[in-house]
Amino acid sequence: MTRKSSFAPVVAPETRVLVLGSLPGERSLAEGRYYAHPQNRFWRLVGDVIGQDLEALAYAARLQSLLHAGIGLWDTVASATRKGSLDAAIREAEHNPLADLVATLPELRAVAFNGATSARIGRALLADSPLALLPLPSSSPAYAAMPYAGKLRLWRAIGEFLV
Repeated sequence: MTRKSSFAPVVAPETRVLVLGSLPGERSLAEGRYYAHPQNRFWRLVGDVIGQDLEALAYAARLQSLLHAGIGLWDTVASATRKGSLDAAIREAEHNPLADLVATLPELRAVAFNGATSARIGRALLADSPLALLPLPSSSPAYAAMPYAGKLRLWRAIGEFLV
């Protein structure tokens, strides 16, 4: 099984909220972009939080809109072996140096975890951080236990750290 690696972080000095996934899925890795699977609700959720239709934008414009809103992206897992895209299949994980990245972001106020695996790993790596740590329901289509409206209600917590 081949090792899969996360992408580079998407951040700026003005980043106020860092959203962390676990490890990009197969579709994202194939396309070289965050949250590429068309059924993943990440872009819709974050767009609704910041009041912008991110799904209608090209990928580069989506990233620029996030940065302009004060939102950065990265993953908790630097690399791992995994068959398919499910977090439960992650093996031999090496974690990203989250504390090192956080230390370079002077305006950062919160870290939001996209899903339970990201939250479990990220909370351990940032246990000594004074930042708000926000566990959020996964935007993945694999997490269908909660309807979109329920996910959005919880994802809106990001908004209070952007103002």
